[in-house]
Amino acid sequence: MDSKLLLLMYLEDDQACVDRVLADQGVTTYSRLSMEGVVPGASSGWYGVTSPYQSRLILAHVPAERAGAVMAAVSECRGVEDPRHPIRALQLAVERSASCECPTAEDDGSGTPLNGEEGQ
Repeated sequence: MDSKLLLLMYLEDDQACVDRVLADQGVTTYSRLSMEGVVPGASSGWYGVTSPYQSRLILAHVPAERAGAVMAAVSECRGVEDPRHPIRALQLAVERSASCECPTAEDDGSGTPLNGEEGQ
C-alpha cells in the first residue's frame, strides 16, 4: 500500500473546520496534539514576547489517494477564524512503516483480558 503521513497545523478555533475536512474525506484515525504557536512581532504582556497562539497538530497515516483528497479539501477551506493563520497541511512520503502485533485475550486462549480489566 502506498501511504502518506499527513500533518495539519491550525488554530484551536478552527477545530470544527478541520474535523469536517477529515470526516468528509474518511479520515477517522489520527493523533491530535495541542501546542503553542510562536511568531515574531511586537511584544505584549509581562515577559516582552508575543502571546503564543493556541494551536493544534494532527498526524494521520493514510493511503496516498486519501491524502490527496485531504490536501485538496484543505486548500478549498474558507472562513478560518484568523486569516493570518490558515489551516496548513503537509503530505510526506512514507518510505517504510511497521507496527507491533499485540495479542488480545482471544489470541492467547486464556479468556482473561490482557490489560487486566474485566468487562471490556
